[in-house]
Amino acid sequence: MSASRSDRVDDPFESVAPVAIESPCVLVCSIDTDTGWCLGCGRTRDEIGRWTAIDSDARRAVMAILPERMAVLEQ
Repeated sequence: MSASRSDRVDDPFESVAPVAIESPCVLVCSIDTDTGWCLGCGRTRDEIGRWTAIDSDARRAVMAILPERMAVLEQ
């Protein structure tokens, strides 16, 4: 009889894969000439270009400012 998950000692090396921060891209790629922000997602060209190379903390920082940018773009 094999041990159930609850009967086993937790393996410190067993972990859940980190959750990737997905791109905020909505496939509406057009840069606002006044702000330099994408009209679809609010990122700058630089942020869009570097997205796959930056780490999760940097992605979180970008994601945190997007709602404010999008609010400006919607005015």
